[in-house]
Amino acid sequence: MPLTYWACANCGFWQRHFAPPDCPVCTDVRNELPADGWRFLPEHEVRATHEGQGREVAPGLWAFTTTPNLGLAGTGWLIVRPEGNIAFEAAPYYSNTMLARIEQLGGVQILAASHAHGYGALWQLQNAFRPAVLAIHRDDLRMTKAFGVNYPYDDTLELAPGYVLHHVGGHYEGQAALHDAFGRRLFCGDMFKIDQDAAGRSQAISSHKAFHLDIPLTHAELRRYRDVIAPLAFDAVLTPFEYAPEIGRAQALAALDEALARPPGVRRLPLESLSLEPMR
Repeated sequence: MPLTYWACANCGFWQRHFAPPDCPVCTDVRNELPADGWRFLPEHEVRATHEGQGREVAPGLWAFTTTPNLGLAGTGWLIVRPEGNIAFEAAPYYSNTMLARIEQLGGVQILAASHAHGYGALWQLQNAFRPAVLAIHRDDLRMTKAFGVNYPYDDTLELAPGYVLHHVGGHYEGQAALHDAFGRRLFCGDMFKIDQDAAGRSQAISSHKAFHLDIPLTHAELRRYRDVIAPLAFDAVLTPFEYAPEIGRAQALAALDEALARPPGVRRLPLESLSLEPMR
């Protein structure tokens, strides 16, 4: 049986394999196993049943999504720059139309992701655009069976001037956040979960080890988050699933301070309840 690309029907995680025996995302403590057993979708089946779109959510910032939903239904972000585009996270699958749109926007020079929940179809972007850099933190290399990493890193990595990856851990051992100094944005991975209404307006914020299973982070993990983001200037956060221009540095720090002031536990905090006075 030849090597090919397979997506887990439960979570959408891609592997390049003969026939995957299981899914490392689903077997991880942060996720639930499929109730009806393993089912893996070959790439040709996904291609025949899925489309998608790209939309500009802010000047020079594009969001790519797949329809119908595949797996965790994440978003692939594309930062369009004259010096070369940066793709962070990936859509679960890219149709030919989506890849053509990225080509029109200048392709992908630099490719990275926060952790496995944001990997999506990184392998497609790598195969289509041959980016000079594909960066994943060293602690998550075990999850990269579908694509080749040519730039593992330790605590920080400057992808380009003003665009720095910061290892934050916590939710995933190798989880990283991308700080975009020019756009004043923090691509935070799953450091935060943002609850939004039907119109996409942010309502609540939380941090967690496993959101659906309500596994909390430890205080040490929350402090690590705080120590990393406290020096960074940002007016919006972006997870693999949400764009939240209502949440900047002050709101993010307030949410972490609230969690540090009580015993561990997942709590969805309404934005209006946050005290924006920083913890001493």
